[in-house]
Amino acid sequence: MILQRLQALAKHYEELEALLSDPEVIKAQEVYQKYRKEHAELAPLIQTFRRYQHLQRELADNQALLKEETDEEIKAYAREEIQTLKDQAASLEEELHLLLLPKDPNDEKNVLLEIRAGTGGEEAALFAADLFRMYSRLAERRGWKMEVLSHSSTGIGGFKEIVASISGDRVYSQLKYESGVHRVQRVPVTESQGRIHTSAVTVAILPEAQEVDIQINPEELRVDVFRSSGPGGQSVNTTDSAVRITHLPTGLVVSCQDEKSQHKNKAKALKVLRARVLDLKQQEQQQQIAQERKSQVGTGDRSERIRTYNFPQGRLTDHRIGLTLYRLEALLDGDLDELLQTLIGHQRTLALKQA
Repeated sequence: MILQRLQALAKHYEELEALLSDPEVIKAQEVYQKYRKEHAELAPLIQTFRRYQHLQRELADNQALLKEETDEEIKAYAREEIQTLKDQAASLEEELHLLLLPKDPNDEKNVLLEIRAGTGGEEAALFAADLFRMYSRLAERRGWKMEVLSHSSTGIGGFKEIVASISGDRVYSQLKYESGVHRVQRVPVTESQGRIHTSAVTVAILPEAQEVDIQINPEELRVDVFRSSGPGGQSVNTTDSAVRITHLPTGLVVSCQDEKSQHKNKAKALKVLRARVLDLKQQEQQQQIAQERKSQVGTGDRSERIRTYNFPQGRLTDHRIGLTLYRLEALLDGDLDELLQTLIGHQRTLALKQA
């Protein structure tokens, strides 16, 4: 069954290659771009399938040689080659199964990162700032662009809440398992007796929604303007540039006051609102397949404690996959490749079992 599917996809890939070299198709740029995108999406699968077919031909040749040959030395070489080819074929079969898994339509998207201080007061706000720096450093390492959309800071450098957009290559596919409760265990700077406190911060990774994803009727919005305020509530602007948008059907409220321009604040607030409405709709859909969600690494449940950062022991533990790493300083500096790839690999393994 899987072989027939791969052969059909390989045939379609060849048809796309022919279409992409057709002068009439090239003239119709919209059609050409559609075919080019489909061709690019199929390329990794078809290239892997062609390697697999080549291996199968080599395997058949060596098996035929083993049957026909009388020289024991050559037969021993053929047996060794057959085993090597079988191992390589098994590896490619697993890769093909992975490539055939349904793709998350959000994987290619940019994201909105939302970090909020939870239990722990000022210490939680300080850790929210630490996590924001961690993701900022990761973005720098990956060549992603980060832009702060809104934030609410505290007097000593923490964040009650901060929202930022991260854009780049397949950002959502890399960060989608970061949503949940991040717990920190350390001695707060405000603690005079050296006692370890436990605080919590929530992280949400929302795929950035385009207008084609979410249509928001302007009549369903209530837009209020007010003066920006800083820590302690003092006014930081003499004009009503801050914007608060309420989405009446869902009750979602987004405020933005980081820009001096009311127009820019409204644009940023709408960007956040669109992502939150899309996230809400997706959560409603996911609740309908709750059984499947139980086996996933990233359920998107904001109340799920996913990770502990223990400063005295210099360790990070991800509770979903039982992974503990003793290099907390490097991880908080954005060196998250091992952690993120392990999470992605674990989810792929689960998906293969269910396929």
